[in-house]
Amino acid sequence: MLDLREVERFPVSAFSVVMGLAGLALALGAQTRGLGIGDAWALLVTVPTSLLFLVLAALYGVKVARYPAAVRAEWAHPVKLAFFPTVAISLTLLAAAWLPHAPTLARALSVAGCALQLALTLAVLSAWLFRGRFEVGHANPAWFLPVVGNILVAVPGATLLPGEVSWFFFGVGLLFWVLLFAVLLHRVVFHPALPEKLMPTFFIFIAPPALAFLAYLGLTGNLDPFARVTYYTALFLTLLLLLQSPRFVRLPFSLSGWASSFPVATVTVATSAMHARTGHAFFQVLAWGLLGLLLFIVGVLVTRTSAVVRRHGLALDEA
Repeated sequence: MLDLREVERFPVSAFSVVMGLAGLALALGAQTRGLGIGDAWALLVTVPTSLLFLVLAALYGVKVARYPAAVRAEWAHPVKLAFFPTVAISLTLLAAAWLPHAPTLARALSVAGCALQLALTLAVLSAWLFRGRFEVGHANPAWFLPVVGNILVAVPGATLLPGEVSWFFFGVGLLFWVLLFAVLLHRVVFHPALPEKLMPTFFIFIAPPALAFLAYLGLTGNLDPFARVTYYTALFLTLLLLLQSPRFVRLPFSLSGWASSFPVATVTVATSAMHARTGHAFFQVLAWGLLGLLLFIVGVLVTRTSAVVRRHGLALDEA
């Protein structure tokens, strides 16, 4: 039985679960559509993911209404602040997932995600730039999330939004990706290691270049040198992190583990797009391999998250 008193400890980072599952739906659709069953498999994931988003949104809405001090505490936290855009990112991912099945719904979700993304980007960047309470040690790969959301808007936005709107978000996201990449690389190389709980967020390094590739491809239709640079950057970062797999599998489970799912989904979709554009069998084989890895990651995460919910209820951050 759900105890609404637990809502006070319900974290905004729970929306990263929706990001991972919606990313899986997009990856399934992209990779299996050529077999004639892609939309069906994707829809099997999209529907429950959409319902999950509604449940999480309702729970966090109750938290906002009944425990505003707890929400303000999350907003003031140097790490948790970066997870607020996961709400907007979830909306945009669901827009992309629903596009083949319900274009009108997809457009509504895209507009809502776009507006919320802009508001949260302005709010988070204002906090970073003008609050004056942040240190280099606070920086972690989750800080990419506000940036990722902007680039992501342009992926379904190439179809669902006016062209200049998509270019606006793409430009903002691309600029701050480059700047934050330098900041975060300096932090992880020259400062103490990230806490174990945040180690899975390293995978977020993959998402910006993979999404930049997909957005640029959608906006221009060209597989030109810039598109190839963004794709191969994402692929290199994927290989780099996969080499560290023994380090990641030894980590105790936490909600931040979902940070590994969405980036793997983005590089899977990007690789499917590379195969569609080039026809090279290498990319087809690689995309199937990445999809298999993604299915394994999501399966493990769903199993372990379910166990945590049974033990801790809505206090997922305490796991």
